[in-house]
Order: sequence, then C-alpha cells, then structure tokens
Amino acid sequence: MNMSKEKRLTIAIDGPAGAGKSTTARLVAYEMGFVYVDSGAMYRALAWKCIADGIPYDNPEAVLSVCNSLEISFEPALEGSDTQRVFVGGVDVTDLIRTSEVSNVASATSVYPDVRDILVAYQREIGLAGGVVMEGRDIGTVVLPDAEVKVFLTASLEERARRRYVELEQKGTVGLTLKRVRAEIAERDERDSTRAISPLMPASDAVVIDSEALTARQVVETILDLCSARRKSASANRDRLP
Repeated sequence: MNMSKEKRLTIAIDGPAGAGKSTTARLVAYEMGFVYVDSGAMYRALAWKCIADGIPYDNPEAVLSVCNSLEISFEPALEGSDTQRVFVGGVDVTDLIRTSEVSNVASATSVYPDVRDILVAYQREIGLAGGVVMEGRDIGTVVLPDAEVKVFLTASLEERARRRYVELEQKGTVGLTLKRVRAEIAERDERDSTRAISPLMPASDAVVIDSEALTARQVVETILDLCSARRKSASANRDRLP
C-alpha cells in the first residue's frame, strides 16, 4: 500500500475579460476549502500604482522600477462580501483596481517580459503547495503548467461586455455605455491574444467551458466534477503502485 501523503489539487482557471473567472474561482475555492488567487489583481495593483504615481505606463523601465518595489498583500473578504481585499503599500485598493482605466493600463503593462517574470515567480511560489485556485490569462499555460485541473472559461464578446457593463454600473461607474465597454474588452482581447509573451490561449490539456448559457453555479459544478474525476484517477494510479 502506498502511504505517501496526497498533495492537494492545484486548479488553474483562464479566460478573457468578462468570462466569469473571478466569480467561478472564488466559489470553487470556497467549495474545495482552497486558497483563491486572482493573478490579474497583481497586474491591476501595479497599474494602479503607476497611475497613482504618475508613472508613464508606456515606459518599460519605469514600470519595472515600480514593480520591483511594489508591496502587494491579500486579505480575506470583509463580512458580507465575497471579494478578496487587495492592498498596495498598506492602502486598500480592492475597488480602485477595478476601473476601466486600471484594466487598460494593466493589459498594456502586462506585456513587459521583466514585469511578467517578477509577478509569475510570485504566483508560482503561491501555487507550489497545492490547495490553490488561481485565475488569470496564462495560469494553465505558463504560471502553473503542471496544475492538475485546467479550465479555460469563455463566452461571446457581446455577453462578456454585457456582464462587465452591469458589474460596473452596479458599482456606480459614471460615463459608461455598453458600446464603450464592448470596445474596451475587444481591444483587450486583441492585445492579450496577440502579445508575444504568454498570449491568452487555452492550455492544450485544458477543458474549455462556454459559460454563456450556464449559471455561475452550473460552471462551478462542472469544475468540481472535474476535480472529483482527477482525484479518483490519481487515487487509482496510487493504488496500482507497489
């Protein structure tokens, strides 16, 4: 009998903006009792810091300098909320990093190789122990290529724009139109999928889930089923060992 301790699963969830990655990852992490990691929040935190300090985000060296000294920390959601809190240098930026401006700057600065190297190394360190649900755009392909469960979550551009528009409207964002949100997401899709470093794409062994016609709960249940199947397969393989 193999008595080795079972390593907890690592779950990678990738996909474009508005596909439902954050909601899905949070719920899966809760159901599994795992740590939830929003890798995109790290790039957003960097973007917010550049904007706050007046750093030109089209200057790779200046952005890298900010990244090298960036102090990012995560804390559990406040009571009554399911949003993980993000801090930069002790400042709560949880809501501040969710603006359209920060999203666009994050997408633009995430193409810098040195910046990605720093943040990817941090993300990998978090994922090494397992028991993690990490979401982003290159988790299954680059950050955690050995993740036991990989999912690529997607939906049509129109549906993703509608979701993001509703989300921003509920937060009281002013000067917003669905047309503008759609254009910004389309621009990010193009930039993220065509960048030379870690482009947005499904891992070869990822399960692609189209969330358009599914409820959040149905998406979560699909991923939980994948996790259950992966555990059973791993257990069967261990049982066959001498």
